[in-house]
Amino acid sequence: MAAADPQVLALAAQITESREQDIPLLLLKLKGILSSPFLGCEESNKIKQDIYDYGLTQYCLLVLKQDHSQLHGAWATAAQLAEILSHCCVGLEVKEDPEEFYKKFLPSAIDSLLVLGKRLQARFIRAIKEKEKQDFLHWFQIVTDAICWLFGGHIQLAACVLQNDRFLQLLITDDVETAIIMMSVLHNILRINSSVLLQVEEETLHSVLDELVYKLSSTTNPAVGSAATKLLLLVAKFCKQLVQLFTARYKGLKGLLSKQWTGKGFDREVNQLLDLLYLEQSSGKGGMQNQHQAASIIQAAWRGFQTRKRLKKLPQAVITLQRSFRAKREQELQHLTKQKEDEALKLQMQLQRQRAMRLFHERQLALLEVVHASRVNKYMQEMEEKSALTIQRFWRGYRARRIFHQQKQSLKEYKAAVIIQRAACKFLEKRRRRRPLSPWKEPKGLSDEQRLALQQKVDDYIKLHPASQMSEEMSKELHMQAQAKLAQFLLRSRLDQRAAQRREALLAQVNTDVELLMKRLPVTCKSLWRLMQEDRRVTRAVLAVGQKNVRSVTGESHRGVPRWPV
Repeated sequence: MAAADPQVLALAAQITESREQDIPLLLLKLKGILSSPFLGCEESNKIKQDIYDYGLTQYCLLVLKQDHSQLHGAWATAAQLAEILSHCCVGLEVKEDPEEFYKKFLPSAIDSLLVLGKRLQARFIRAIKEKEKQDFLHWFQIVTDAICWLFGGHIQLAACVLQNDRFLQLLITDDVETAIIMMSVLHNILRINSSVLLQVEEETLHSVLDELVYKLSSTTNPAVGSAATKLLLLVAKFCKQLVQLFTARYKGLKGLLSKQWTGKGFDREVNQLLDLLYLEQSSGKGGMQNQHQAASIIQAAWRGFQTRKRLKKLPQAVITLQRSFRAKREQELQHLTKQKEDEALKLQMQLQRQRAMRLFHERQLALLEVVHASRVNKYMQEMEEKSALTIQRFWRGYRARRIFHQQKQSLKEYKAAVIIQRAACKFLEKRRRRRPLSPWKEPKGLSDEQRLALQQKVDDYIKLHPASQMSEEMSKELHMQAQAKLAQFLLRSRLDQRAAQRREALLAQVNTDVELLMKRLPVTCKSLWRLMQEDRRVTRAVLAVGQKNVRSVTGESHRGVPRWPV
């Protein structure tokens, strides 16, 4: 047995160790392996055999059966995987268990590809933006090409594609682009296997032909008409016995072709199809033939309409059925849950009653043992009276609550009436207390005598409180004095700062010398330490005196001397 391809082996190992959501992206690497330019025919078939043996082809099929919207890359990834799956299956010859491959795997692959195509077609029809429509149409084209490539490599799959219900659903559409693509797929099927229409069931054959005739009768698009006409001509050429079916089932087809589709750009195909139909049936039947033609057109249109209507209602019916089923199941589950809760509550209440009765009887027996025999009757009478009082109390409470609930509405109405009456009384009282407003009166102006008296008071106040005034010479003199004081203070502060720096340097030098002496002369450490402490005290005293002088100078400069701008 030849060794497996190292790229396929490495990819299989990587997929085995990867997470499930990463598998689709890894499977896309098969496209690069299969499209290598250095591969010949035998090497390509060997790689496809290795891919199938290691289960990578089965992985592609499983991924296509999943929800495509949840994949990385969504529909683009699904379309590429469909193309990879078709390329992996074409040219593959399985020797071990071929029945599993040809009878189960390939039909399952065709079904998955048709399901993907149906979903892409629905998304394309529902899309609004032009970019989305182009993308979905491109992916739909890729999937249909993969289907054509697959049944082109395995001819027996042509009948499987044609008999699949989803193929008919894809073909029955009012959309022009997807309808043309599906008719091209049908054209490839007939070109590869010309006798496939004789192998399928009669109902499937009639559905396909009805749809083609319906497209000719219901549309005016030249592209759709050309594709449908070419398909009918191909069917008539390859299957001569189906021409009789055309003339018998669609008696108005000749008139439809000659009147509606002549001069549309494909007259050659129309004339060829008309010639085949006229050879099968003579054209001299007058009014009866016209009636049959009209009836055939009506029947084809009606069948197409009914089929479309049924297919459109099918998803809604399924959704309605699922919704009703879920609602019924939820209702049943709620009923069962409520029934179980009621049964548990009844059981719990029964147990509580039994426990209470047992405790009551035990308490009575214990009291009877304690109470003297002569006092038993009296005790029992007291217990009966207490029980009667308890029953009466509960009964009165129940009756009072019932009466209260009965009178609750009347009590609410009474309170509402009281609130309305109180508001009305307040409103009337405010109206009674309200007084009419007096008319507007302008303020009286000052007389001449009052104005003279007020001016006299102002003059007297100004005389008693004169404003302080200073001449310009006094202001300049005060300014010069302040400048001199400030210059003197700045000079002294600089001198004091230099002296402080010099003292700090001397102190640092003294401390260094003392430390050196202490290391060399340990006997005189104490005396030197005292000298150093004394020197520090003197220095601190000198600094304190200097700071005091500085404060006195700043106080003199700021005390009593106003600030004037320079």
